[in-house]
Amino acid sequence: MPSNTHIPNSLIIVDDSSVDLKINSRIASLTKLFKQILCFNSAEAALDFLVENLNNPEVCPVLILLDIQMPEMDGFEFLKRYERFPRSFKEKSAVIMLSSTDDLGDMTRVESDKNVVRLLKKPLQIGELKELLTRIYDL
Repeated sequence: MPSNTHIPNSLIIVDDSSVDLKINSRIASLTKLFKQILCFNSAEAALDFLVENLNNPEVCPVLILLDIQMPEMDGFEFLKRYERFPRSFKEKSAVIMLSSTDDLGDMTRVESDKNVVRLLKKPLQIGELKELLTRIYDL
C-alpha cells in the first residue's frame, strides 16, 4: 500500500480490451485526479514501461489498474514480475485489479497478494474509484 503522502500523478491502465481501455481511461479522467493516464494493451508492455521509468518522478508514483484475464501474460504473472521491483517504487504505487469474472479462485489470489489494494468489477465506476483513491491517499 502506498504512503498516504504520495498522491498519484500518473495512472496506468493495463487491459487487452481496447474497449475497456477506452471506457476506463475516460472514467478515470472524470475524477480529475491524474496528470496523465497511460494505457497499455499488454502486461508485458506495461512492465517494460515501468522498468524504463522506475526513477522518473513524472511517472512515479502511480496507480495501476490491472486486468486479471489477458492473453500471453495475465494480471497474476504481471504481479509476480512487479514483486521484483524495488521496494521504494512499490511503496509509492498501488495496484487495483479489474475483472469481470466472479471466479472465487481469482478473488482469493487477489486478496492474498500484498501488492494489490483491491479488486474492482468491470466496468469501472467513477464513484467507486474516487472513494478508493480517497481512502488510499487521504484526499
